[in-house]
Amino acid sequence: MQNLSTPSVPQLGLVCITASDAVRYRTTTRKHLLLLPEPQQAEKLRQLYQQNIAVLHRALDFCHAQGIRLYRISSDVFPFADTEQGKLVLETLQAEVGEAGTRATALGIRLIIHPDQFVVLSSDSPQVVANSLKILEMHGRTMDLLRQPRSTWSPLEIHGGKGNRAEQLIAVIQQLPDAIRTRLALENDEYAYSAAEILEVCRAAGVPMVFDAHHHIIHDKLTSYTDPSIHEMILAARATWPVPEWQLVHISNGREAFADRRHHDLITDMPPAYRLAPWIEVEAKQKEIAIEKLRSEWLASW
Repeated sequence: MQNLSTPSVPQLGLVCITASDAVRYRTTTRKHLLLLPEPQQAEKLRQLYQQNIAVLHRALDFCHAQGIRLYRISSDVFPFADTEQGKLVLETLQAEVGEAGTRATALGIRLIIHPDQFVVLSSDSPQVVANSLKILEMHGRTMDLLRQPRSTWSPLEIHGGKGNRAEQLIAVIQQLPDAIRTRLALENDEYAYSAAEILEVCRAAGVPMVFDAHHHIIHDKLTSYTDPSIHEMILAARATWPVPEWQLVHISNGREAFADRRHHDLITDMPPAYRLAPWIEVEAKQKEIAIEKLRSEWLASW
């Protein structure tokens, strides 16, 4: 199903929406949903899901037209699909969802999901962990409905969560259901888990590491993307991927300073070691404009 070949140059991925209006998902608030009678709530969700399936098709059309082979689906593509009502509504649309996933595969577009910040498997609160599992189950079910493989070709990327809780994080990961565990990948962050720390968690838990150079330079207080540790982490992270050619990394630049955690509109500074990365998610505010700039300048310079 998936393309196992190593990209000849890094593939730059689109994150969720476009800077233009070409790809824009719709959502609703819990307050607005609950104002409706229950039958109308289900109908509201059905219409919303159908609209977002159509948007997903437009995203695939856009990526295909632009030659983009990596697409991060919005984590809110199916709002409230973690509720019983949302699950039931989504199940009635499984054929339509499956068609979108099949199209992605046919077009050679790799699909990934990055669940939101509320997923904290390392929390010391059982309720937070239970809610995190509920969210991850929803995303695992979404990937199943999209007919994506239960492998890290179609990863669910999360952060480590609460710091100094590596043993808890590893223990929870090892007990996850297959729909989640077989797709799970962990990313380093600016504060709680450094690249070196999340690498050890990934090794112990048997899941791949998504290296983020911007998080790394903030956490380790580095002053340049040429720091040797970035090259070392790219290679170390790759060894955690069951298929090294599937390795994912993230790139972003600071908005007003090198170590500004807020994302810049574009990517003007790339780590030299990222020439080794087969798949790169571009986390820039200007989305496809940033991708085109990287293609015309960074990739063209090869």
